[in-house]
Amino acid sequence: MTRAASPDLPAALRAALEARLQGVSRNEAAERAAAISKTYRDGGGSTAIASETDALAYALARMPATYAADIASLNALLDIRPDFAPSSLLDVGAGPGTATWAGAETFPSLRSFALLDANDALRKLALGLGDDCGRQVSYERGDAHALLAKSDPADLVVASYVIGEMGEAERTALATLLWEKTRDTLLVVEPGTPAGYARIIALRKQLIAAGAQVAAPCPHDGPCPLVPPDWCHFTQRLARSRAHKQMKDAEVPFEDEKFAYVALTRTPVGRRPSRVLAQPAVGKVEVTAKLCTPGGLKLARVPRRDKEAYAQARRWRWGDGMIEEEAKNLMSPYR
Repeated sequence: MTRAASPDLPAALRAALEARLQGVSRNEAAERAAAISKTYRDGGGSTAIASETDALAYALARMPATYAADIASLNALLDIRPDFAPSSLLDVGAGPGTATWAGAETFPSLRSFALLDANDALRKLALGLGDDCGRQVSYERGDAHALLAKSDPADLVVASYVIGEMGEAERTALATLLWEKTRDTLLVVEPGTPAGYARIIALRKQLIAAGAQVAAPCPHDGPCPLVPPDWCHFTQRLARSRAHKQMKDAEVPFEDEKFAYVALTRTPVGRRPSRVLAQPAVGKVEVTAKLCTPGGLKLARVPRRDKEAYAQARRWRWGDGMIEEEAKNLMSPYR
């Protein structure tokens, strides 16, 4: 049984982030976080992050949710490949180093960390957080494509919330280069929006044609069976610290991050589990769950009269992998 990493920031990282708030106006930081978020929504990317305060505000507001999505994706990969033990990680578009932290928490086998990003303020913050927590990393600043072309290959390559900042031609070229630098597994994570899903599906199709095999979340390498306006995405709940709530101007003590992802590998993968594509509906009569299976979309119906199966189905969660035998006699085509 594999150990699932927690979706919440490691205590040492959270403490290091919050320590950097000492002497900084929290109201000013919250205002900068809101302005940066608006820039991202408007398609501006990290251009608004220019100062130490900007980088800290962004990290406090967004790092917890991005980390949670990265951890959820890596946990799903680990479920499929419990023996995967990468020793090197390449974090492309690393920002404050979120995916590097998630990788280190998921895979204790990692020994070397190479980070690439064009934003100097985020680079300085990432290096400072690493020093504060005793983690040594290599972090190169510059254009992601140019730096990636010169980088050494790594066992695990991650591009988290990166390709959405690029045009289609640039994304296609970067995907090719990401795969070239992948010794074993590539993980790409994007926001759980229809547009984020579309970017994931396009990259998935491109790299399967180049010889990649899907490890997660898909139970197959064929075309996605979902039909618009439906799209494949998942959600991860995370706790909000006091500082996180201040940066988000929020009262609710938790946040649900929606994300889309694909993990592609060069290592042959055996049978992959079906995937729960939405939160199952638990009723008095039955539990119903929408599944992506090797045979397409299916609807599992687990009647309450089958007490053991019903109790098990009540524990299903959105994003879970499920061995098809658990519900093979209870499935019907999804409509």
